[in-house]
Amino acid sequence: MTELSPATNAFIDGLKVDADGLIPAIAQQHDTGEVLMLAWMNRESIRSTLASGRVVYWSRSRQALWRKGESSGQVQHLVELRADCDRDCLLLLVDQTGVACHTGRRSCFFTALRNGEPAIVAEILADPSKLYGH
Repeated sequence: MTELSPATNAFIDGLKVDADGLIPAIAQQHDTGEVLMLAWMNRESIRSTLASGRVVYWSRSRQALWRKGESSGQVQHLVELRADCDRDCLLLLVDQTGVACHTGRRSCFFTALRNGEPAIVAEILADPSKLYGH
């Protein structure tokens, strides 16, 4: 793990988090622009991500750090972290291994509203039971 600079720590400390200490983070494939998922980070997960290069989120359901791919093998490597103009949302440019969604699809954004009806617009690429063992 790489030690973070004082400027990086100040940047992280200056992010605007919600009452639970969380900030939304959008993961986007760095080379194609494909939006993969939205998850939540806290300052600890941001620091861990920047120090290791492997994306770490905060799981609201488990109330614990969640290293993307720890159970599925579908990891995200950070290419670049960006903050929006208000510093209350992050964009993570990542290199995604395999699928990003727990449903086995490449992206979590697979339901579109077309002609007034919801439509599934992405196929399942990996069997979730094989990814997660259940």
